[in-house]
Amino acid sequence: MAHLFIFGLGYSAKRIRAATEARGWVVTGTGGDGGLRFDDEASVRSVLATASHVLSCVPPAETGDPVLDRYGDALGLGWLGYLSSTGVYGDTGGAWVDESAPLGTGRRTARAEADLAWLDRSARVFRLPGIYGPGRSALERVVEGRAYRLDLPEQVFSRIHVDDIAAGVTAGFDAPPDAYNLADDLPASQNAVIEEACRLLGVETPPLQSLDQAGLSTQARAFYAENRRVANGKAKRVLRWQPRYPTYREGLAAIRRTWP
Repeated sequence: MAHLFIFGLGYSAKRIRAATEARGWVVTGTGGDGGLRFDDEASVRSVLATASHVLSCVPPAETGDPVLDRYGDALGLGWLGYLSSTGVYGDTGGAWVDESAPLGTGRRTARAEADLAWLDRSARVFRLPGIYGPGRSALERVVEGRAYRLDLPEQVFSRIHVDDIAAGVTAGFDAPPDAYNLADDLPASQNAVIEEACRLLGVETPPLQSLDQAGLSTQARAFYAENRRVANGKAKRVLRWQPRYPTYREGLAAIRRTWP
């Protein structure tokens, strides 16, 4: 029986687990919902020896990739996957970027190095933009009073619904090792997403603010300093993947329908 081992059973990985179990696979992993501690080396290595597929959802540390550093010698010759970030491309000034682009440096140096290290291990590397889904969307931010609109008229970025990540990764079970962008079809500004969430909720949009007025953290400011559109054509061609939620509009509407 096919057996997927997941390092780091977090928000996205739990959706991947559900989609994989729906195929009748066995899924085990590390993390609070995974049943294994990452540092329980004997147990992890024992289970890895039985896994046909291994997926890492663990972000890199400043000193390297934790999974490769600790368990690289135990990964074997089976299917390998890694959840990376489209942040590896850096700022493109709003231009479209695909998997052929050079990887950026700066604040995403560690992620870019980990991305390349997994590619060197013949992994399927899934590069993800901003992730949203039930419990983690603009709808919740509006309801909780955490939504804001910024006076950045040229800023735009791509995003991906968590269920489309799960569909892309499971499609990758039958794909060759390579990098794949899993992004929606409509890069858009954060303001557009917040405005759509407000429309669905029937509430007023928050006022337009400058970065200083919004009181953003250093990390958030660094995010808004980057501007890019992520192309997903390769994933559609090679993985035969189509996003269920091709834009934020369909994604937010689906989340809204699940609310009482």
